Amino acid sequence: MFSVRSHPVRALPIVALLFLALLPAGSGASGQQRLYLASPLGFSEEGRYFKDKVLKPKLIQLGFEVLDPWVLTDATTISAVLNLPYGARKRQAWRKLNPEIGRRNQAAIDRSSIVLAVLDGTDVDSGTAAEIGYAFARDKPILGYRGDLRLSADNEGSVVNLQVEYFIRQSGGDIITTIDSLSKALARVQRARQ
Repeated sequence: MFSVRSHPVRALPIVALLFLALLPAGSGASGQQRLYLASPLGFSEEGRYFKDKVLKPKLIQLGFEVLDPWVLTDATTISAVLNLPYGARKRQAWRKLNPEIGRRNQAAIDRSSIVLAVLDGTDVDSGTAAEIGYAFARDKPILGYRGDLRLSADNEGSVVNLQVEYFIRQSGGDIITTIDSLSKALARVQRARQ
């Protein structure tokens, strides 16, 4: 069901609103399933390379419209804040921009039909963990990807933080360790939710 609260509708003409209302929840204009990509991959050059050259092309090849939080906010807006000199003005600019970024990410999760969460690192990124919790609360299926071979669990019984893993598995999802597993794992998660 289309929800006005979960879509930025103010600037859209009425014809576009009517078209969006006919789409199934979690689908884009082309009918593709929308996948929210929760990850810390935008923080580093190698992470951006993996996200943009490996992971997103694979997801697009599998037929998903990828909702990438790293591109939801205009890069020039972020650069303008990053380029401010350290101090009160920069801190205030971040305080103004941070909630805008958070709202865009929340809206993208709401529009998605599934979440793919990158769980790499010595511990799951706190932003990614928050997105997993929010997606679970919104009844979105979540698939975790952990290609990192380091141990990152609370104990021998889990792959990552036990609460993060709980949300993923209780959503009908799983945790995979290779990109080659994406196709089958995404299909399995989608079938489980039908």
